[in-house]
Amino acid sequence: QVQLVESGGGLVQPGGSLRLSCAASGKIFSIGTMGWYRQAPGKQRELVAIRSSGGITNYADSVKGRFTISRDNAKNTVYLQMNSLKPEDTAVYYCYSTVNRYDYWGQGTQVTVSS
Repeated sequence: QVQLVESGGGLVQPGGSLRLSCAASGKIFSIGTMGWYRQAPGKQRELVAIRSSGGITNYADSVKGRFTISRDNAKNTVYLQMNSLKPEDTAVYYCYSTVNRYDYWGQGTQVTVSS
């Protein structure tokens, strides 16, 4: 069984920073894309950032220049460094990964940007 476990969410003031982590564990033979999605109340889940195993990245326009995705392949972990946070970044952030050619999701971590 494969699990994605997220950490690092919380409450931060506008302009602040947070770093999310997501570690994949279990019987892992291969990991493809790893990334982050988010879902705000009353809205659909949307892509935030993804990174392929080869290092190709894709960001939502709304986070470009503020968020950075990175991976530690040796640790099966993906990170999301979020800077200059805005109230509109408030959402539940979900880790996503393709492991052993199947799609997996984390349980979600709340990020709240508020003064």
